[in-house]
Amino acid sequence: MDVTEKQQTLLRMLPGVDNILELAKADPFFNDIPKSVLVRSIRTVVENLRTIIIDNKQDITETKLSDSPIIEKVKNSVKEMMTPNLKCIVNATGVVIHTNLGRSLLADGVVENLLAIASRYSNLEFDLSKGVRGSRYSIVEDILCEISGAEAAMVVNNNAGAVFLSLETISKGKKVVVSRGELVEIGGSFRIPDVMAKSGGILKEVGTTNRTHLIDYENAIEHDTGLLLKVHTSNYSVVGFTADVSLENLVTLGAKYQIPVMEDLGSGTFVDFSKYGLLKEPTVQESVATGADIVTFSGDKLLGGPQAGIIVGKKDILDRIKKNPIARALRIDKLTLAALEGTIRYYRNIDREIDSIPTLRMLTLPIGYIETRAMELAKMLENIDDSRMFVSLIDLSSRPGGGALPLLKLPSKGVGVKVQGVSVNFIEEKMLNNEIPIIGRIEEDRFIMDLRTILDDELPIIENAFDNMLRKV
Repeated sequence: MDVTEKQQTLLRMLPGVDNILELAKADPFFNDIPKSVLVRSIRTVVENLRTIIIDNKQDITETKLSDSPIIEKVKNSVKEMMTPNLKCIVNATGVVIHTNLGRSLLADGVVENLLAIASRYSNLEFDLSKGVRGSRYSIVEDILCEISGAEAAMVVNNNAGAVFLSLETISKGKKVVVSRGELVEIGGSFRIPDVMAKSGGILKEVGTTNRTHLIDYENAIEHDTGLLLKVHTSNYSVVGFTADVSLENLVTLGAKYQIPVMEDLGSGTFVDFSKYGLLKEPTVQESVATGADIVTFSGDKLLGGPQAGIIVGKKDILDRIKKNPIARALRIDKLTLAALEGTIRYYRNIDREIDSIPTLRMLTLPIGYIETRAMELAKMLENIDDSRMFVSLIDLSSRPGGGALPLLKLPSKGVGVKVQGVSVNFIEEKMLNNEIPIIGRIEEDRFIMDLRTILDDELPIIENAFDNMLRKV
């Protein structure tokens, strides 16, 4: 690419890193900024300006290369670098268990306990009754068994880890019989066959995509069959001409041939959602009651806790899983344990405590309550009193998300915003770049905010974001 004389002049005007460092020394803003951050910011600003000049896609004047504008750019770069990458956002999408936005929120009481545990030493692996080393699994094992009805329990870092560890322990080098219609793919393109292959289990598919019968499982049993596996299709549903085998029947078959049976529930739950007018989802208690040897499920989806993989089932098999050396690589940390214990304690009296768990509260919110809050937000935005902005109340459908209850649409209410002379994509960009980003969705040329997933104290955040945006356009 040929460089014009003007471009050459502008490139020569670019100050060096050392020169800008000297200018920064005279500005109190940089007094407490680490030198590594300052130098990196300066280099970033200079390189960006150099690229702009060479590409000639923006009009750069000599004034913009003077000391004051460059120092201002360095300040903005420093602010960005000093801001934590992981930040709070407003989830206005209506997706309750949003994988990209951190999935389930923790209950207030759980957060308080988490702070206490995080700031002090704890009995993570210390048996206070005996004064000797203990097991971290014991922190939650008793209460998980109490709620689920299982003989034993343990927790690892996520459900994929729970499935992998269980398969590696029970069926390494042996055949695992599973219905073709249950070979699911979870987030990040991880698939049951891939997890099984890494565990050393040998996949034995039976049935077809839409129909599998008990005889298919029985015909597949051989001398080297190590496990009958059922995978709950929690993130999709096959409808129409379908047939599958119940866990209860699979357990009976397993007992006949003395082969263990495992169920991966995926988004496991302790709550019968049909009691709240939602779709029925199999509960952990029901799976354990069938006599399944192992049941695995997530802690951060329908359970409403932190990311974790929970394994419950027969004591003899759990004892083997706990002794597997791989368990150490997948073990859960103290903060996750604290959050999980705090969450599952609510399930001892869940009918009275369902509102204490944010995920369950959002899933069961009455439509009238959501509509009232939508009207409140609409009024707050209208009070900004800018004739360019048009605010409307709209009917929406929320989603559980997180690979749970795929057929369930939750009736909801939202607020749509249009601004005369401003594209909806521009509105979305400004909301994303707000100090506390607001994640909504675009429909029918409007920026849409679903009130099901917006917290009460986030309404002023949204109001301020739109007020600030309108002042600058």
